[in-house]
Amino acid sequence: MEFRLSEELVSFRDVTRNFAKEKIAPFARKWDAEKWLPDDVVREMGRIGILGVAFPEEYGGSGQGLLGMTVVVEEIARWCGGTALFIAAHSGLCSTHIRIAGSEAQKKKWLPKLAAGEVIGSWCLSEPDCGTDAEALTTRAEKTSAGWVLNGRKFWITNGKRADVFVVTARTKPERGARTISAFLVEKGTPGLIVGEPEDKMGMRASDTVPVNFENCEIPAENLCGQLHEGYVDALRVLDRGRVTIGSLSVGLARGCLEEAVRYAGERKSFGVPLHAHQAIQFKLADMETQVEAARILVRQAALTHDAGKPDKKLCSIAKLFASEMASRVGWEAIQIFGGAGYTKDVCVERLVRDNKLCEIGEGSSEVQRMLIARAEFQRVSA
Repeated sequence: MEFRLSEELVSFRDVTRNFAKEKIAPFARKWDAEKWLPDDVVREMGRIGILGVAFPEEYGGSGQGLLGMTVVVEEIARWCGGTALFIAAHSGLCSTHIRIAGSEAQKKKWLPKLAAGEVIGSWCLSEPDCGTDAEALTTRAEKTSAGWVLNGRKFWITNGKRADVFVVTARTKPERGARTISAFLVEKGTPGLIVGEPEDKMGMRASDTVPVNFENCEIPAENLCGQLHEGYVDALRVLDRGRVTIGSLSVGLARGCLEEAVRYAGERKSFGVPLHAHQAIQFKLADMETQVEAARILVRQAALTHDAGKPDKKLCSIAKLFASEMASRVGWEAIQIFGGAGYTKDVCVERLVRDNKLCEIGEGSSEVQRMLIARAEFQRVSA
């Protein structure tokens, strides 16, 4: 499989890399403390095309597909996981759901604005009592003569505090099952839409995560996103892509830890020589680099299967599992190389390690990925 990036995507990567160094790196620690990504940064990411990298050109994007998304997210995550997570939820989860399931009218209304950063998107699947077991969700949508009424609670909602449009999954049949759930678009300011305050999280703190409640929230009939009762099936398709994106986020975090460790190993001296002159440090750095490269290849291979129209669900899980756990290993090794300095907030490595923990939990935990991988392999062998 060809992993060489096109000239256009290389150029896009370089633009994103420079933006991240100039506009994100100097402020990431401040955003982590304040639990907020400034609005002007979001607008600028929209203006230079970062938010629309995966969108089709007809809807205001650059048409670089999921591979383009992985490249952009890696570059941003190298400095700030929370900013990368904002992109993953906005350009990935919310926008992808509208793109693959929405009506043409919904696509034309929302996608160009989402690509430009003129409006912010959020995706509401998880609830207080169900995350991975999404079929058990209890938020319900009841049909009325005027449209739909939503009631229920959503939890762990990324971008919820600043979102202008929410993609919301809700039960439209009383029984449990894959085809008993539908998706809806709910606009900011709709009566009955109640957005809570951001959680005080361990990591990814620049990205707001909030509870979102619906209390007799009335929406018009045309806000059904996709076919009736097909919302859960569409959500699984979105999650497959999302897992690849999270994998690239972990690659970026790990790369950040590696590059910081390499820099420090060249500056810090012990016993009269730089740290990197010691074989123990050389071996650590070599293993870290090997793992980062391997994870990047897995992530990009998974992305290319989607862009080729032949998505490989197992490979998506493999990429997400390996990359997220790899980033934790690389992060802890980086802290070890920094020694006491790595245990302080003065060094960005500790923040990158905190950020990555979510990648081992969100969009399907490591345990769930192992279940999916094993199940797919059993099915393949027994077919």
